[in-house]
Amino acid sequence: MSDAAQPTAADVRAAVEAVKAALDRHLEAVERRAGERGETTGEPDAAALDSAVYAAFDELAAAGESYDELLYEVYDEVTPFEIPGGDTLPAYAGPETPSALSVLIRRDYTIAEPPRLLAQAERVTELDPESAEDSRVEGTSAGGSVHAALGVLFGEYEPDEIATRHREFGLEEGDSTLWVTAAEEPAEPGEWLSAPFDQADPERVICRFDVSSVFDEDEEDLVVEAGAGPGEPDEEPDAEYTEYGDYPDEDEAEDGPPPGTPRR
Repeated sequence: MSDAAQPTAADVRAAVEAVKAALDRHLEAVERRAGERGETTGEPDAAALDSAVYAAFDELAAAGESYDELLYEVYDEVTPFEIPGGDTLPAYAGPETPSALSVLIRRDYTIAEPPRLLAQAERVTELDPESAEDSRVEGTSAGGSVHAALGVLFGEYEPDEIATRHREFGLEEGDSTLWVTAAEEPAEPGEWLSAPFDQADPERVICRFDVSSVFDEDEEDLVVEAGAGPGEPDEEPDAEYTEYGDYPDEDEAEDGPPPGTPRR
């Protein structure tokens, strides 16, 4: 048995009082920002008001997380709230009115069906032989190497089209995210090409959109907790992920060009 002191009911009561106090501080910061913004237009004042709200939010998140943990340890109960913690983006610290922006996209795939991937790449090269002209895969046919096939497909199709039709190419979607970041001035041509992703600053993110199967798992847990019986028929999900942005719907791809038709 652990020698560490076990939390008590008094600890839980103290934690909930901390949550109440944090709620009051957060509301006060929000009300102060709403009231004073109508009286001043200075950027420093607005930034200070925003920072106070963000700080109060972080305190509330920490207090809520502590209460949730203690409630579970002492009473084996949880709260119905999910407050983002420290793994979220920091407070925005970019320009109030950006004159330029960058869009950063990451999409993960698993090569689920290599034969399908190779066949699609070979079909593309048959229709457009120039698509196979890549010095990195010289001497290797598109249908004989996964590296060559990927080079052909991603060279021939737009990333958004591959995301929409990934199953046709033998790919399985993983997580994806899109960040829109602000800049004070446009980058010079070729300035960041040697290290395109090294300058991603979380404090300059204006908005982000995430897609992950973990969001579906959370929704399934909520359905189970709500009392869905094991004998009830399962509704077919609309998609394999929860959408947080305007990502293309896979159903729209069914009306698109047939598999293997290159982009023009």
